[in-house]
Amino acid sequence: MSDTKITVPVPADAAEPVAVPLRTALKAPIMLGVVTLLVALLVALGARSGDTTFQLAAETDFFDLPEITLPSTATVATLVVLLAVCTAASALLVSRGRRTPLWLVGLFAFLAVTAFLTWAAAGDSLTVVGLLGGSITLAVPLVFGALGGVLGERAGVVNIAIDGQLLFGAFAAAMVGTIVGSPWGGLVAAMVAGGLVALVLGFFAITYFVDQVIVGVVLNVLVIGLTSFLYGQVLTENPDKLNAPEHFSRLPIPVLGQIPVIGPVLFRQTILVYLMYVAVAVVAWALYRTKWGLRVRAVGEHPKAADTVGIKVNRTRYTTLLIAGLIAGAGGATYTLVSVPQFGEEMTDGAGYIALAAVIFGRWDPVRATLAALLFGFASNLQLALSVIGSPVPSQFMLMLPYVVTIIAVAGLVGASRAPAADGVPYRKG
Repeated sequence: MSDTKITVPVPADAAEPVAVPLRTALKAPIMLGVVTLLVALLVALGARSGDTTFQLAAETDFFDLPEITLPSTATVATLVVLLAVCTAASALLVSRGRRTPLWLVGLFAFLAVTAFLTWAAAGDSLTVVGLLGGSITLAVPLVFGALGGVLGERAGVVNIAIDGQLLFGAFAAAMVGTIVGSPWGGLVAAMVAGGLVALVLGFFAITYFVDQVIVGVVLNVLVIGLTSFLYGQVLTENPDKLNAPEHFSRLPIPVLGQIPVIGPVLFRQTILVYLMYVAVAVVAWALYRTKWGLRVRAVGEHPKAADTVGIKVNRTRYTTLLIAGLIAGAGGATYTLVSVPQFGEEMTDGAGYIALAAVIFGRWDPVRATLAALLFGFASNLQLALSVIGSPVPSQFMLMLPYVVTIIAVAGLVGASRAPAADGVPYRKG
């Protein structure tokens, strides 16, 4: 089976379809089948009586949407059948030499999540607006980190140091934001901190050709040690003057913020969420619609050819990596200027690695990577929501949930994808 190949389409920026091993193409239907089996086991082994109520309305809406009440066991059983149909459709497409489309994966994910929520919240009610709105908030640093990862790798630099950029950004935002008395000052400091980490990565990886993965991991450990030391020796000595930043408050957008479901989720957020929307649009536009983006992709795919036509390969990589660091640093500011009242040791909790997984899951595309980061943010918020309603799911599993989703997404649903050809390869002129 490993030698059998089928021809599947590749992302829009590729030239033509490519042949991939059948084993790779089968990853999606196999993983869909595994998830279907797991959901079916919920019905077979852990059936729960009672109805599940989904609350859709918020106090600020133009009009109230009715609550949706579903019988738990019957609904989950029906959704299992639909999941099996999606799995069969995926297998049929692969057998005909086609890749499982993204819309089918998205539909499957929606049905699977609905089934799980219906089972977990049986006999109780779940606020959909709060679940989705909280997911957006938790996904902000992941999205910023993923955008930084996409830019770096499109230019040919593996940005393993995303977690260090997020953590150093959170530290700088807390300290500088407290000193200047403004969250905007903290945001600028966070971006500068992320940029500094990126420059150090570039110095070793681009100028001195050091292995990029090793440098990235070392930088993450270095930032953890540095921020932990400064936290213990400086911030804890005078927390009121150095670790009590003013936070960004929610900024509802008139009219849009009152649209049912969509409004409270997307348009009653902090300024950092709105900046995230802008960042995604700008990065996607710049990467695919500008000369600068063409040069970035050129040095990431074929640096020697780019050098031949006059593009400064290493300078382009430095510039792109710096921009990526500034963006990732802004994501770190979310922790101390929105989520929690002050900086804490290792508070990013490995979020940079999840952001890197979103880059891979999103096939090195800014929009797809954003959607992947939102999925991981949803998984993180889901554990909090189910803990509140007293879900029967063991707390240990709920803590694992974001990482389980990451593994399933990257290992089973990525399918045929290809990193930039020169990703991780230092360029030696001449």
